[in-house]
Amino acid sequence: MGMKENKYLELRNKTVTKANDLIQKSRFNLSLQQQKIVLYLISQVTPFDEDFKLYEFSIAEFCRVCGIDDNNGKIYQDLKAAIKEIADKSLWVEIAEKRETLLRWIEKPYIDAGSGTIQIRLDSDMKPFLLQLKQNFTSYELLWTLHFKSKYTIRLYELVKSIHFHDLADYQRRYSVDELKRLLGGERYKEYRDFKRRVLVPSVKEINQYSDKDVAFDEVRRGRKVIEVEFRVSSKDSLETARIRSDIEKELGFDQLTLWDRLEDKGLV
Repeated sequence: MGMKENKYLELRNKTVTKANDLIQKSRFNLSLQQQKIVLYLISQVTPFDEDFKLYEFSIAEFCRVCGIDDNNGKIYQDLKAAIKEIADKSLWVEIAEKRETLLRWIEKPYIDAGSGTIQIRLDSDMKPFLLQLKQNFTSYELLWTLHFKSKYTIRLYELVKSIHFHDLADYQRRYSVDELKRLLGGERYKEYRDFKRRVLVPSVKEINQYSDKDVAFDEVRRGRKVIEVEFRVSSKDSLETARIRSDIEKELGFDQLTLWDRLEDKGLV
């Protein structure tokens, strides 16, 4: 098995693990690509890590996972821009009732064009939310998020995974419309009908098509106004999950290996 196949198999086994407070009690605004970069970084953390490492990747591997293409020969410029945007962004996390703190995602990045590698250390203040988690945390396969095309889908998928922790049971959970907008980063949509059309419906559709979960929702009204959304969550059966995983792997594998080939041709890996 060659280097390309080994790298892809390594990717398939990546898991994202977060404290539930980071999922359910944080506010941040990251694009789809930025979220994928952050999740890829978090997937490097293992249950055995006692501190954040300076995680190192080949630039080709990093770009193919995070959706950074090499069009017009701008791969390094695009990579540096994407990393800088994340480093410059922060997030609010609730750490106690009515008490919040501001965190950063990235502490320090290094890009080495000579060796074709990138090194990134996560910010040390993120340790309580990502390291040595024993309870109240959520884990999922990174693979499921790589196919999502909406930044809201990743947020909803994480929320669904955090509340549906018994895979064999069906689950229901209600959220006020305002709370749901905050959790999914959809506060720009003031009217519920716009939030439903641009955020809720597309995200539920993507999760149902391209993940291991099935999600449906009902609207709770007061008069004519929708005040709450109730989700119904269940797990797909193992055969359906395996079929979807296989489809995603085929699609992503073709794209990723093609990008890897192009970067090899340019001497970047």
